[in-house]
Amino acid sequence: MVMTKLAVKLLRDVKQSFVQFTALALVIAVGAFFYAGLNSYSKEQRAYVQTYYTEHNLSDLNVYYDDISSADAARLSEVEGINRIEARYTTDATQHVQGGTTSLKIHSIPADNHINTSTIIEGHMPSNKNEIIMDFHYAQEHHYQVGDTIRMIANERELAFKISGLVENVEYVKKNATQDHKTYGFAYVAEEAITEVSRTGSVVYNELLIDATEGYDVDQLGLVIERQSKGLSYLDQRSKERSFGYAQIHQTIYNNSMMSRVIPLVLFLISATILFLTMSRTIDSHRHQIGIMKALGIKDRNIMLHYMGYPVLISIVGSIMGCIIAAYVFIPLVTASSSTSYSLPGISFSLSLFSVIPPIIFSCFFGLLSVYFSGRSVLKERAADAMRPKPPQKMKKLFIERFPGIWNRTSYNHKLILRNLFLNKRKALASSIGIIASTVLLITALGTQSALQKIANQVEEVYTYDFKVDYKTDSSLEALQLPSGIKQRFLLSAFPVEFIKGKDKENATLIVTEKENHLIRFHDENGNELSLQHNGVLVPQSYADHYNIAEGDTIQIKFTKPGLHNQSVDMKVIQISSQFNNPSFYITPAYLKSFNIDYSPTSLLIEANNDADLSDIRSFFEQDQRVDSIADKTDLKESAQYILKQNRFMFIMFVISAVVLSFGAVYTISSINIYERKRELATLKVLGYPKNKINRLIFVENVILTAFAVVVALPMGVHFYTLVVQALSSTHQQIPGQLNLIVMLIAVLLAFVLTILCNLLLRLKVTKINMIESLKSVE
Repeated sequence: MVMTKLAVKLLRDVKQSFVQFTALALVIAVGAFFYAGLNSYSKEQRAYVQTYYTEHNLSDLNVYYDDISSADAARLSEVEGINRIEARYTTDATQHVQGGTTSLKIHSIPADNHINTSTIIEGHMPSNKNEIIMDFHYAQEHHYQVGDTIRMIANERELAFKISGLVENVEYVKKNATQDHKTYGFAYVAEEAITEVSRTGSVVYNELLIDATEGYDVDQLGLVIERQSKGLSYLDQRSKERSFGYAQIHQTIYNNSMMSRVIPLVLFLISATILFLTMSRTIDSHRHQIGIMKALGIKDRNIMLHYMGYPVLISIVGSIMGCIIAAYVFIPLVTASSSTSYSLPGISFSLSLFSVIPPIIFSCFFGLLSVYFSGRSVLKERAADAMRPKPPQKMKKLFIERFPGIWNRTSYNHKLILRNLFLNKRKALASSIGIIASTVLLITALGTQSALQKIANQVEEVYTYDFKVDYKTDSSLEALQLPSGIKQRFLLSAFPVEFIKGKDKENATLIVTEKENHLIRFHDENGNELSLQHNGVLVPQSYADHYNIAEGDTIQIKFTKPGLHNQSVDMKVIQISSQFNNPSFYITPAYLKSFNIDYSPTSLLIEANNDADLSDIRSFFEQDQRVDSIADKTDLKESAQYILKQNRFMFIMFVISAVVLSFGAVYTISSINIYERKRELATLKVLGYPKNKINRLIFVENVILTAFAVVVALPMGVHFYTLVVQALSSTHQQIPGQLNLIVMLIAVLLAFVLTILCNLLLRLKVTKINMIESLKSVE
């Protein structure tokens, strides 16, 4: 019976402080929203990708030849560590479409295909040499349908195929940096169609797909295949770890995994702090009610359980609310984002019902803890003592009172504000903690967006060329024929390498280019420009931070490119460069030759005389059969904007969460302040103080508390942002760790705007104070 009445009282308390209850529930909902969303997104994406790669048997190693016979492929299949080999023919094709030219990568389908198998979206596999299956997304961009006939040019021949099906393939999870489906696609033809697409018009192969035995060292296997390929027209090889799509999706999985741990934990800690402070103050303000319940004979245990019901109810409502919002907002948005970033057929994300449990447990724990510690001291008092107001605190003179000249000139309103703040220092500090926590979160959210903008801007600042021309593997660039209109041009080559530090090993890229190459600019972490030197290597900041590398150190690099026999060299670190995008090691051809390694450039960087020459230069290289791909400034800008676009949703959600937490902290603590000061505020009303003056007193107090909180939060925000950056950064991704002044100012401004908004909403509470009830004696 008693517990039933206490349950009714609990519901009545919730109703009377509904806005405060809602604000606290929203604070819990923020943590639950990010936990449920990020946790589900991270786990399901990882599980899907692992299953997708296994079911469609992504090749462990691709080996490239000028041509190789089926007999030679069969011979290589006997090499230890190879589970299966499939030979196919691969070539490049172009299509002339409205608005320009597109590129298609054409592969033949091995007769008994079990490696890199396709997912049929529409139609069927090609049944004869005149049929082709096409990239589903490329077909959508160009409005192709099953049954259409398409024309293309491959190996200087015009070809026509009937589309038998639209597919997605495991080796094209991500095509390029911006996932551009309009200008780049892939297609597969039957093995008998090789005669149609090959240079010779006969059945030949130029690529081997290798499925390695589980647990076998793929790098070692690559070395054996390279040795066994002597006498063959061997060109190159690439492990799946070095393929663009595989590397990108695993980097995304890593980032999402880190965010799913760091962000919810931070939000839970902030919401727990706010809940702890609020419940402590709520219990303290209910001393009178606790005294009455004790006088009525209600056991201390039942009173404690009654007040523990409040944070439990808030935790349940807030956690459910956060998970529901995540299901209807977070999940659909990340699903859409994932579909534009990667080609993962049939992937879907859903929210597990169990996602609501951790937020409830976490928030309940801190809520119950605060009620226990706060209620324990009140319950130790006798009923009569608890029903009386706390005796006024003795207060020493304020520091400013020691200067009568200043104190006497201070207005009465300001004296009231100062005395209230210093008389209730613990309450003032408690009020500030919530604002400090939310301001720190605002700084982190805005700093993250600023960092993303900085990353996007660096793309154009670092790469200042007009064109980057990549040549095919077997091309020689010794005697290049170049068009007119070129102001500057520089060669470069990219080597796949392995960075070794003790027992740690990481795949990396070593770029070799001339010292005079000013079309790629390097900067240190302070923005000072750097240049390449002939006596050492330029190391990316991301590797330097992760492995504690300093200028003057020696690092070990192993060349994994075919033909270099896994040669390991020790390189001297001469400079450390801040590289946000695609961090790579850089050296000059002279330094490369000091290790007796030949410099064979594979790419050309070009700066045109003026914009009028760009069209002719591009046209010249598009007609060169040795050219594999051409990138220009437009591609760089799109890449930069793509980075911002893909992360915009997370930034918006993070800022909204910070605002909700700030509002929840300020509103709940301020409303409790008003409740505790009802007697004092009622006295001012009786003395003739107008409402606007009373509201101004509360407003000024809150502004002072916010100002104090902001001063404390600024250095804390900088430190906390640095910790988040360190948690999210990796060797393959550097996030700027410096906050600029504008970010700090915006965070401070938002903190004050939210304080003003809360004060406007709290005016109604002051208006509703009943003077007679508040002033009458406790008896």
